[in-house]
Amino acid sequence: MHDDLLARSRAWLAEDPDPETRDELAKLIDTGDVEELAARFSGTLQFGTAGLRGELGAGPMRMNRTVVIRAAAGLAAYLKKQGHTDGLVVIGYDARHKSEDFARDTAAVMTGAGLRAAVLPRPLPTPVLAYAIRHLGAAAGVEVTASHNPPRDNGYKVYLGDGSQIVPPADADIAAEIDAVPSLHDVPRPESGWETLDDSVLDAYLARTDAVLAAGSARTARTVYTAMHGVGKDVLLAAFARAGFPTPALVAEQAEPDPDFPTVAFPNPEEPGAMDLAFAKARETSPDLIIANDPDADRCAVAVPDGADWRMLRGDEVGSLLAAHLVGRGAQGTFAESIVSSSLLGRIAEKAGLPYEETLTGFKWIARVDGLRYGYEEALGYCVDPEGVRDKDGITAALLITELASVLKAEGRTLLDLLDDLAVEHGLHATDQLSVRVQDLSVIADAMRQLREQPPTELAGLAITRAEDLTRGTDTLPPTDGLRYTLEGARVIVRPSGTEPKLKCYLEVVVPVGTHADLPAARAKAADLLAAIKQDLSTAAGI
Repeated sequence: MHDDLLARSRAWLAEDPDPETRDELAKLIDTGDVEELAARFSGTLQFGTAGLRGELGAGPMRMNRTVVIRAAAGLAAYLKKQGHTDGLVVIGYDARHKSEDFARDTAAVMTGAGLRAAVLPRPLPTPVLAYAIRHLGAAAGVEVTASHNPPRDNGYKVYLGDGSQIVPPADADIAAEIDAVPSLHDVPRPESGWETLDDSVLDAYLARTDAVLAAGSARTARTVYTAMHGVGKDVLLAAFARAGFPTPALVAEQAEPDPDFPTVAFPNPEEPGAMDLAFAKARETSPDLIIANDPDADRCAVAVPDGADWRMLRGDEVGSLLAAHLVGRGAQGTFAESIVSSSLLGRIAEKAGLPYEETLTGFKWIARVDGLRYGYEEALGYCVDPEGVRDKDGITAALLITELASVLKAEGRTLLDLLDDLAVEHGLHATDQLSVRVQDLSVIADAMRQLREQPPTELAGLAITRAEDLTRGTDTLPPTDGLRYTLEGARVIVRPSGTEPKLKCYLEVVVPVGTHADLPAARAKAADLLAAIKQDLSTAAGI
């Protein structure tokens, strides 16, 4: 076994085109670090519907140039089999370590395979790449990003020509082509021959952002903005300037791209502490709201003044606010969300007489809904201009929520006032999440198995009226690894994360509300129920 591991490591080393990872791997071989080599050569990073994502480093279980070149070669082979013999592949990248290298390698592989490649001019938000695919009539797009993962990670996200991320069976077909790539020495990688785009695509994207706002709407809300050390700042500022909003006050420490993300443990606005600097800036400047993007700016977080301090709105709250705003503006078309998001969207759509659909988790599913007008997911993802960007877009979502805050401000009201109105109209929909990050992935598998073998019959004293194992699929959903429990006035979904080593449990309780005066009691009841469901679910899952 030991000899086999060394042989595989040396074979990998012989192919690796990157001096940094070659040095890293050579040291591990020289020092005979069997444990570390075994971790890196225990398999290969799996190409799935999120593409690839993993820790940077040498070896097939890490993100590196060898893995990326193989992925690009597999994608090129897949596209050619689909008849795109000279199709265009447009490539975007964020500001993480190695992102530009991975983008350049992808362009070289596509060019070598006889396809045409075009690379965005610099690190730009993921939605700009998603927009560029349809704008340029590309056969596919690649975004090099690990979104809001830790600094040591990078990733590779693939879109097809419709401008949305891949779904089965395309992921398995591409994975099979990647597996069939023989040696890297057989993958042609010319030094040039692809196009580096100018700013015309970005300009076209920015021109399109105007379309999400109502002509002549109020544009007075003042914001504090953090780019979370990512690539959002310049594009967001340009979009806000075009729209005529006040210039956002920047969180200076997090405004410029920095692949080490020095001020945050996890560069995700939802993680504890990530918004502390933004809150501090807001206490200084007293804006109407805080806007945060994640590092590749496809997500948008919102915080608002609440009493004497600030609080983050949940993704479900922002999702409902944007829906109510679009309904108020007379939007037509289908409203859609993933199954883990709040059922309030369905109530808003139903009352407005609009079609509504639930999908599996991920914008790759939401973006494919027929006649989509608006889609959102509780993990801070919003698609407010599906004709322009068939994916979540943290820039246009920021524009729309700031427009809503401006409209309310003109009426002497706030986003929280509108949330209260929605609770009185449709019932208080309170959501929470139980999220367990693990070192050992078997913990997640064990928890799922325990829930399947010994399913709970009640949670928080509420009877489970329906238990569904989503691996079997439902009338409206394809199969996925997840469990859904319907309770009297509550709902729980349990699933492994698709992009991180986490088990995620999504909880929702719905408490009827008579009048605005009943809201405090309803909130207290909802909080107690959510806490009790969390506790009982932890016990049932053995976590």
